[in-house]
Amino acid sequence: MKEYDIIVIGTGGGTKLVTPPSKLGLKVAAFEKESPGGTCLNRGCIPSKMLIYPTEIIRHSEESSKFPVHFDTKPRAEFTSIVKRVSETVDADSNSIPVAYDKNPNIDYYPYYARFVSDNIIEANGEEFTAKHIFITVGTRPFIPDIQGLDGTPYWTSREALRPDALPKSLAVIGAGYIALELGSAYHGYGTTVEGFTRGEILSLVDSEIREEFKKHPPYPINDHFQIQKIGFENNTFVLTGKDKNGNQYSKSFEKLLIATGIRPNTDDLGLEHTKIQLNERGFIKVDEYLETNSSNVFAFGDVIGRYFFRHTANFEGEHLFQTLFVDRKKTKIDYPPVPGAVFTHPQIASVGATEEELIEKKIPYWKGVNRYSSSAMGMARMSEVGFVKVLIDKKTETILGAHIIGDEASDMIHQLVLAMNLKANLDQMLRMIYIHPALPEITRNAFRKVKEERIKEKGY
Repeated sequence: MKEYDIIVIGTGGGTKLVTPPSKLGLKVAAFEKESPGGTCLNRGCIPSKMLIYPTEIIRHSEESSKFPVHFDTKPRAEFTSIVKRVSETVDADSNSIPVAYDKNPNIDYYPYYARFVSDNIIEANGEEFTAKHIFITVGTRPFIPDIQGLDGTPYWTSREALRPDALPKSLAVIGAGYIALELGSAYHGYGTTVEGFTRGEILSLVDSEIREEFKKHPPYPINDHFQIQKIGFENNTFVLTGKDKNGNQYSKSFEKLLIATGIRPNTDDLGLEHTKIQLNERGFIKVDEYLETNSSNVFAFGDVIGRYFFRHTANFEGEHLFQTLFVDRKKTKIDYPPVPGAVFTHPQIASVGATEEELIEKKIPYWKGVNRYSSSAMGMARMSEVGFVKVLIDKKTETILGAHIIGDEASDMIHQLVLAMNLKANLDQMLRMIYIHPALPEITRNAFRKVKEERIKEKGY
């Protein structure tokens, strides 16, 4: 049996526990069954944003006539060249990871699937390994719904949609969460005829006012509360049949079909039945406030624990474990600061903290300030027709409980509010700072001004 100080299963967010502790002289074994770098680098965040960004350039040119600025020809994207660049860039980055590990005498990289044979022993490629600390960061994979006729067809998941052979003429997208909307929006931007279908709400977990604004200005047509009855595939064409929310029968053909209906954890073949590690009802690994499983010195973090599904939260968790276990050498409870998220669609969406619905449910007294992009100097300059900033302020402490943005550069705009929440800045402090005029953050300032108006009505100051 090979013994190490640290074993890391999964090299996505798990990289935070590979190189940093090796620099402290600890011996680390890293196991990866697929491409090094995990979902974010190979099949998620990075390639999707590389695919999405060129469509922003296209959309700016398409909307330029309102200024009026005119182009002699319609913008044309060399789609296959863009996909080639994305794939080559991602592959080069991924391939560089084991090369760097091989140069480090304290890291052994094993390109194999690892399974537990007992609480602190794993097996990979016919060998057994153990370590003082084991970290599980195996992530998730696409969830495939049980739809009649779907099995056996060449449908896409996010994996295939990020490495297509060619741009399809038409695409059906089943799902209306982050992944579905981002990829559907990207393909629509390149010129594909895209139509979306979801059995529930579009972006069901975002603030309702953000959702309603998005539904008024979707990047492509989306059928919500749609019942899919069956999927057919014949002559290289998908046929989707179902009923819309009004009960009307629907049937339409598409060249490609993207399934983006959620994710499931990669825990079903880890051999966890040979350990004390427990799973919740959805199959995610149960961890305590130290990110430790029921097996002593076996930790899990990232998507596989089902708390947050962002690479930035996985990084935060990994950095916490490295600092507390190997630098401070003291097991410490993890304390999450406000966690932001963004949807890179057109329009963009970004949020941090509580939604208004959550505050109402918890009966937390709050003030609300909403200001549209169009009600700002930069919004006037851009002729913004979509978007607003919404802030929710605690009536007792006057600090920010939640903030939600839909519109241009929302994923950048939200960071001012993330910082403010981390510093527990109050309403008056947010209004006392000087904002550049004219710039988009003035929309945020104006939202705070709306809150102050509400405070004056209620308290007189």
